[in-house]
Amino acid sequence: MNMKNENYSEDKYIKAQTERQKYVDAVLNSQAIKKIVVAGPGTGKTFLFSEVLKDKNKTLTLTFVNALVEDLSLELCGLSEVKTLHSFARGSLGTATKDVKVFPKLSEVIKDDAKILLNKEIDFDSIFHNRDDDNEHIEFYKKRKDYYDNHYGYSDIIFAIVKYFESQKRKIPDYQQILVDEFQDFNKLEVSLIDLLAEKSPVLLAGDDDQALYAFKSASPEHIRQRHSNENTDYASFSLPYCSRCTQVIVEATNDIISEASKRGLLKNRSNKDYYYFEDEKKDKISEKNPKLIYKQLFATQIPWFLEQQINDIAKDEKGIFSVLIISPTKVQSCSIATALKNKGFKNIEFADKRDSKEATLLDGLKILLDDNKSNLGWRIALKFILKESEFKKFLEETNKDEPKKVCEIIDKKHKKEIDEILKVLRAVKSNKTVDEDALDKILKKIEIKPYEMAKDFLRDEIISDSQRIYNPGLRKIPIKATTVQSSKGLSADYVFITHFDDQYFIKSKNKQEISDQDTCNFLVALTRAKKKVFLISSNTKKEPTFLGWINNNRLEKLA
Repeated sequence: MNMKNENYSEDKYIKAQTERQKYVDAVLNSQAIKKIVVAGPGTGKTFLFSEVLKDKNKTLTLTFVNALVEDLSLELCGLSEVKTLHSFARGSLGTATKDVKVFPKLSEVIKDDAKILLNKEIDFDSIFHNRDDDNEHIEFYKKRKDYYDNHYGYSDIIFAIVKYFESQKRKIPDYQQILVDEFQDFNKLEVSLIDLLAEKSPVLLAGDDDQALYAFKSASPEHIRQRHSNENTDYASFSLPYCSRCTQVIVEATNDIISEASKRGLLKNRSNKDYYYFEDEKKDKISEKNPKLIYKQLFATQIPWFLEQQINDIAKDEKGIFSVLIISPTKVQSCSIATALKNKGFKNIEFADKRDSKEATLLDGLKILLDDNKSNLGWRIALKFILKESEFKKFLEETNKDEPKKVCEIIDKKHKKEIDEILKVLRAVKSNKTVDEDALDKILKKIEIKPYEMAKDFLRDEIISDSQRIYNPGLRKIPIKATTVQSSKGLSADYVFITHFDDQYFIKSKNKQEISDQDTCNFLVALTRAKKKVFLISSNTKKEPTFLGWINNNRLEKLA
């Protein structure tokens, strides 16, 4: 009987492997020049990419997510050049013009200029992202951009390469294969670039409209849905339905969420695709060990304590290294949890939310001036923080004349001297030379770095005695990442803790009754980061979150 069971299990796993390979082979054996693959989280896109790229020399892989560039660069090392759209555009423009400078926040600087000079609130990013090519305000943007040393921002550099390729089709580079990942996060402008590249090279698009998170940059899942639909004859459509990342309960809970969302009229135009748990001997054992999602209600201040206790229990069970990902709705919550865990003695914690402020800072301007002390953009950004409001307006008006002088020729000697002295200190810091402490202290205050707070945090960490730290020294080096939902894209870990899992944070509408596609996608992304187990932690002790009710109760273990 045991022998029969063993043979049955072996046959089951061989059958599962064969079935999954069919979907990969369908893509590999297709002669279509344009292909689109819709694949849920953890279904093996990277493996497919590596198979598609075999025996090809000149290839390109593009994605929007920086974290994925790092992972794909490693996993596709030697097979493909991996770039973000921005770095590809910069390189392509560099080939055409030889001198390309990028300042990511340029559109915000020029938006601020328009507010002062035109008395208008203009969203230049939206103009570029949505291909509003004839918009009257593009000319103002171009004039300011030219004055700012011909720097590009993140949106207009894509716009520039698209316009260049549209006018110079023979300049579009060709490749043996182009791969495009996370296509659901592309906007109309970015799609224009891909369509141009597809005129010269075979293209494979991959993504999942259930994981569309970037509406803030006018991205739309409709681009991937339209190309994957039966009506579209330009692209051959494929899917990868088998998830080998997540345990069975996570896959089933994901399907619960999608099913309930559809019943409520959400995800209306969703691509029709299956999402199955991949039966594997090792994964089955992990699934059997972790048959439920864990749900717990706590006061927000108790969350770090609960995390410590659970990580300690996991360590006792694992008896080896494991990874932890803590996902919170906001950057403040995520940072607070990371700090609290550090204070408890966890040493290997990464705060993985890399998104900076959209607005240019004084330090941004000073860094530009360190490289070029005559840069109009650098001086303009720095002066915003040095001049009074009326003085700054007068200065901007001077720079908006038909033939304006360089900023360093316009500003008075007093302000020029003030910034020059700051730059002198920063150059000394950069060269690791001795600097005057009082001068450095003044600069740190200007650029809003608080040395007192940093020193206090350092001292607090140093004076916490071992008796106050976590009692299991083996836990101190457990790799932990704390991040927000949007920044969790492209990440995964053995154990995932989703904190502040409440309607207050996971449903964006004011009345908390109207759930959007974006709300649903946010939760789906967070849920599917886990390889072994998910913990859902509410900070509302009186009311369970709406999304919890969307999951079959048999898949939940609610801790008292």
